[in-house]
Order: sequence, then C-alpha cells, then structure tokens
Amino acid sequence: MRGTFGKMGFILAAAGSAVGLGNLWKFPYMAHRNGGGAFVMVYLVAVVLLGLPIMMAEITVGRSTASNPVRAFRKLGGAWWSLVGWLGVGTGFIILSYYSVVAGWTIEYVGKCLAWSAEGFTKADAQRVGKDFMAFLARGDRQVLYHGIFMTLTAGVIAFGVKRGIEAVTKVLMPLLFLILLGLVAVAATTSSFGAALESLFVPGKIGVRGILEAVGQAFFSLSLGMGAMLTYGSYMSRKESIPRSALMVCGLDTLVALMASVIMFTIILGVPPDQRGKFGASSVILFTTLPEMLYNLPLGRILAPSFYLLVGFAALTSTISLLEVLVSWFIDDLGWKRTFATIVVGAATFAMGVPSALSFGSSDFLSTKFAPLAPKATGFFDTFDYLAANFLLPIGGLLTSVFVGWYLSSAFTRKEVEEGHGPFPLHLLWKTLLRFVCPGAIAWILYSIVFQGVKFN
Repeated sequence: MRGTFGKMGFILAAAGSAVGLGNLWKFPYMAHRNGGGAFVMVYLVAVVLLGLPIMMAEITVGRSTASNPVRAFRKLGGAWWSLVGWLGVGTGFIILSYYSVVAGWTIEYVGKCLAWSAEGFTKADAQRVGKDFMAFLARGDRQVLYHGIFMTLTAGVIAFGVKRGIEAVTKVLMPLLFLILLGLVAVAATTSSFGAALESLFVPGKIGVRGILEAVGQAFFSLSLGMGAMLTYGSYMSRKESIPRSALMVCGLDTLVALMASVIMFTIILGVPPDQRGKFGASSVILFTTLPEMLYNLPLGRILAPSFYLLVGFAALTSTISLLEVLVSWFIDDLGWKRTFATIVVGAATFAMGVPSALSFGSSDFLSTKFAPLAPKATGFFDTFDYLAANFLLPIGGLLTSVFVGWYLSSAFTRKEVEEGHGPFPLHLLWKTLLRFVCPGAIAWILYSIVFQGVKFN
C-alpha cells in the first residue's frame, strides 16, 4: 500500500529534495559573479515563470496517478510518454550515484571541524587545508567508505517508508537546517562586512546576457526538476492539499535557503582582502578547501565551522532521500517488491555505480583522467556523468514534462487536478500558457547555450 504525506510532510520533504549544494554554494557564487542583486532579481522572476510552473506540472502528474514516474506517464500518455518517466528514473540513478560521493565528504569535514574546534585551527592548518583535501580525495578507500555510509543512511530512511521514514526524518532535518542557517546569519550579522554583503546581494548591479542565462538555469536546476523527484513525492500527496500553494511554499523555502546562504557567503567573501577573493570558485570543492579558514576567522568560528558542515550534510541527505525514493517507487509499483527488499537492492546497485566516481579523484588514473568520452567538456568518470546529467538529462526531462502537461493533457483534466484541494484556480490559463511557451523556450535557450556556446551548468 502506498503511503501518504501529512499536511506539512510533502512541503518539508519536497523542500528538502530541492535544497542542496546548489543552494549553499553555487547560487551564492553565481550571484557574486553576476551583479549580486541583479542576478537575484532575474532568479526570482525565473523561479516564478519557469520553476514554479514545472514543479506544479510534476506534482500534478504524480498526484493524479499516485504512481512512480514511469507508470504515471504511461497511465496518462501511453507507452511512448512513459519514456519520459524512464528518463527521470535513469537520471535520478546517475545523479544519486555520484552525489552520494560528494555528500560523504561532509562526514569527513564534520569530524575535522570538531577536531579543529577542540584543538584550535592554527596557521599551519590553514596552509595545508587545500593539500590535505586533495590527499583525502585521492584516498579511494576513504571515498568509497563515506559514499557507503551516506548511501546506508539514505537507504535506512527510505526503508521505513513515506510516513515513518521520509516524512519523519525531513520533519526533523529541515527545521534543524533552518535553525543552523539562522545561527550562521546571526553570526554573520556581527561582522564588519555584513552591511556590504546585504547591499551587494539586494541592490541590483550590472548583469550581462550570460548572467541572465545562469540565473534562469539556476532557477531550474535548484528545484530538483526534471528527474522525477517532485513527481514521485507528488504521488504521495493527499488530494485534500493544494498543489499551487504547496508548490509555491516549496519554491519559497528553497529560495529562502539560497538567499540566507548567500548572506553568509557574501559576508565571508567580502570580509577578506579584494586580492584574495579570486580564490573563490564555482566548484563545490571550494567548500572544503577555502571556507574552513574563512569560517574560523569569524566570531564563534569554533561553533560555526562544524555547524556549517553539518548543515551541508543535512541538505545533502534530504536530497539523496528523494533521489532514492524515485528509484525504489518503481520497483514497488511495477514489480510488486516489498519496500525493504527494493531499498536494499536499489541502494546496493546505486552504491556500486558510485564506486567508480569515488575512485575518480586521483586514486585510479584511468577513472580520473583517461575515462573521457565527452572530452574536452568533461574528464574522468565523476565529471563525465555529472556533466551529462546536469547539462542534458535534467533539462530534457523538464522540457518534456512541460510539453506533456502543457500540450498533451487537456485543460479540463489539469484544471480539475489543480483545483482539487485548492478551490477555483483563476491562474490556470496563465499556468498552461507558461508550460506551453515560456518554459520550453527557456529550457531550449539553456540547451542551445550548452550545445552551441559551450556553457556548463554542472
């Protein structure tokens, strides 16, 4: 029997799925690089015109069928449309396999920060933190171990089901995540660079076409769209709940996390001399090489640093939970497997798929440098699959979902679905128009920039 989320269960679980490394590092980096407040304004518009409509579309497909992505598209559109569901399941499998590896790094760094906080973060520690991290990446045994631990934690939650697993855990982790963020913002507010950070983040500066493109892309990629996660969670949503209000709250919470993280990061970045700010890059690796020293230079750094990496770990776990549920739901719905057995099998397969990624940071020369079917766009096993998923699979999945709900499903059907649990929805025509024209156009622009202009979104 399929479970059902409680009143706040869907919102917290879906927000947890959306919140991840993209919110905590990539959004602040892009905003800092692209005019601060101007980037934020474009991003907010893109969330409303692109992210929110597609999220509503995924939830609508999921709740109307109470099925996994493959079965949902098959029920509503037939065999050919079920390929969109398969795309979502495959994308989720690929992303989870390597995302769990990066998530495992937080385990190492929570431990490191606790040790630094107890013993003191010295100048010698600051000088070798980058070198130590690269040595850690090259330790294949450690990478596989932490990847395994994180997959075990994720599978443990999924095995308990929708109510006792996903909802119960996200009801704890999401409030904790916000409490840690609030604490970090409060500490940032005591620093001399806090005012400058707020001004840079919320006062519009100059932004170019590339910056607008990145804001639009970030609005799409930040919300866990195009991989069946929102559709799957929507399949557990009560018909008494409002799809438009729930989707709006999820988008709002996800955006709030990104803005709070940006306040913290801008405060840190603007708190160092201008000639040192160039070392802040787009890669999530910067989280583990540059930020420790910056965090320990802030007031209450001994509390702040381990809290920050605990925050990153929580955000990663709520995301991996949603990814694994996409896969497990298919085995339960279509093959009739018991949840525990399906979780063990799928979790083990995903762990195995992630092992080459874990070994592609220096421990295996072939997996790190010689495996390059997409060179020069991507080099190494991890980078190759990250590039493929982020730049092609996700946007194509989002594009097809938008076309399916916007053009294939009748307006009578979609109106009935979004009004159940909500009441009259006067914006239905606007929503369908966005799905038919604006969303496909925006995603087509993203894909065009990737294929013909060499833009990368991973």
